[in-house]
Amino acid sequence: MDSGAAGTSGRNEQRVGLLNGFAAYGMWGLVPLFWPLLKPAGAVEILAHRMAWSLVVVGIALLFVRRWDWARELLRQPRRLLLVTVAAAVITVNWGVYIWSVNSGHVVEASLGYFINPLVTIAIGVLLLGERLRPVQWAAVGVGLAAVLVLAFGYGRPPWISLCLAFTFAAYGLVKKKVNLGGLESLAAETAVQFLPAVAYLVWLATQGDIVFGTEGAGNAALLAATGVVTAAPLVCFGAAAIRVPLSTLGLLQYLAPVFQFLLGILYFHEAMPAERWAGFALVWLALSLLTWDALRTARRNAAKLAAARAGASGVGASSCATTGTTGTAREEPEPVV
Repeated sequence: MDSGAAGTSGRNEQRVGLLNGFAAYGMWGLVPLFWPLLKPAGAVEILAHRMAWSLVVVGIALLFVRRWDWARELLRQPRRLLLVTVAAAVITVNWGVYIWSVNSGHVVEASLGYFINPLVTIAIGVLLLGERLRPVQWAAVGVGLAAVLVLAFGYGRPPWISLCLAFTFAAYGLVKKKVNLGGLESLAAETAVQFLPAVAYLVWLATQGDIVFGTEGAGNAALLAATGVVTAAPLVCFGAAAIRVPLSTLGLLQYLAPVFQFLLGILYFHEAMPAERWAGFALVWLALSLLTWDALRTARRNAAKLAAARAGASGVGASSCATTGTTGTAREEPEPVV
């Protein structure tokens, strides 16, 4: 393949990756429109259906792609199984709080949780992993803390929904890094842990006569079963994007989801936004702008260093070839991950 064809193929791959990234974060951003459709089912019943049906959908997907070797390897590693269980427990809390917050009229506060999640992730890195921050990152964390204080004043209480969503999702990300499974495989393992408790709860609801599934018509039952697709579809798109576009690009795309959620909360659900809440959100957006600017600047510096290193290696190789009278090609280095 000539360089022109290779370049065209690379651009097409990146375009596909970007489209999948927009689809993934777009679906996550618009999901507040879905949960109210499941009423009169309560948040806990919706959560149980989401856990149970997600395993069904992911299991079908894995049958289609025939990827099962990871499961046998995982079962032979008790420490990773324990981490999967912790991840399942943490994401269960995250899902439950999010569903309850949307169906209780707190979409804006829920969106705040995903806005401040990068700041919480950085704080966890410092406190638990001993990571060192650059000055701009310290400034962003400080501005984020000020935003939480302003919002606590505005709400008359700490924004516990936002904090719970941010901390559980940050903890979930930390555990998933240690488990080191692919997106589809990770969801399969976690929902396998969730499945039996979820089904047991649904059976208990049915014995009490309080279950909604099957009592509100076929449409409502189909929507409750569709929670599995709603969970798995954006994850599949995200996986397709992650292998095609740089992580720095995905880092920018991640803000689409809370932006959509925030706009839905104001424009569609008509939630109140007094001045102090606008001030708090403005501080959060300032903190995220600082983080984004710092990340892009660091990525450019790393790319420049890598290019210089490649140029130096190429020069050394050419000199060596001239000296020895042999020919060779420089080994291609991997792209930097930001």
